[in-house]
Amino acid sequence: MSNDAVIIEQRDQALWITINRPDKRNAINAGVVEGIRTGWKQAHDDPSVRVIVLTGAGDKAFCAGADLQSTGAAFSFDFSKPNVDYADLLRLAQNATKPSIARVNGTCMAGGMGLLCMTDMAVAADHVLFGLPEVKVGVFPMQVMSLLQDIAPRRLINEWALTGEPFDAPTACDAGLLNYVVPGGELDAKVDWLVKRLTDKSPTAIRRGKYAMRAIASMSFDESIAYTESQIALLAMTEDAKEGLKAFAEKRKPVWPGK
Repeated sequence: MSNDAVIIEQRDQALWITINRPDKRNAINAGVVEGIRTGWKQAHDDPSVRVIVLTGAGDKAFCAGADLQSTGAAFSFDFSKPNVDYADLLRLAQNATKPSIARVNGTCMAGGMGLLCMTDMAVAADHVLFGLPEVKVGVFPMQVMSLLQDIAPRRLINEWALTGEPFDAPTACDAGLLNYVVPGGELDAKVDWLVKRLTDKSPTAIRRGKYAMRAIASMSFDESIAYTESQIALLAMTEDAKEGLKAFAEKRKPVWPGK
């Protein structure tokens, strides 16, 4: 399934979601938000999908943020609604139980930083520039901050958000926004390498593990240790756990039932 703004395609066990507005630097509009949301839900409804890859079309931009060319539309809200579609997309990703990778092929700015932060892992080409330039147009990266504050150091976030100045891929990696920075010609190979290291693992362990990580994020140590000791007991009863232990004893690769 795809719309004009987003292409959704399955490649083996990975569902690729590509923002398809290269002439607009893959800027976010309503179609982009809806297309990514559709892809995330499609991935979770399909047991053959093990990982989500989010990227942008072309080689110039991953996502440059909100589409500011549509006069006023980017920040036009229905104030009778307590939430907005972009925020709901970030909520959806936060509660997802399948792993996701951002393939950052080009410029990643503003709302694009939110899309980066909503994934579990990220690989970027070494020429990519990042930034939170919202203050330059009189707004602020409000929704992005909700995810960014748990990833990057506070002092760096202060600088990025308050000055609006861009920073490079090595800086983004050092700050924890990225797992890997590679030459542009090696980007796909590194993403494929990471995908393979997810798809050969237990889907049940990953699913329940992501659920648990999300649950304990706001817990104290005493709360989280009590929760996780019950979760490991439940996980041990799954078919994947039984197959994994059996395969280990038999010195063979496991065949995951995914249950």
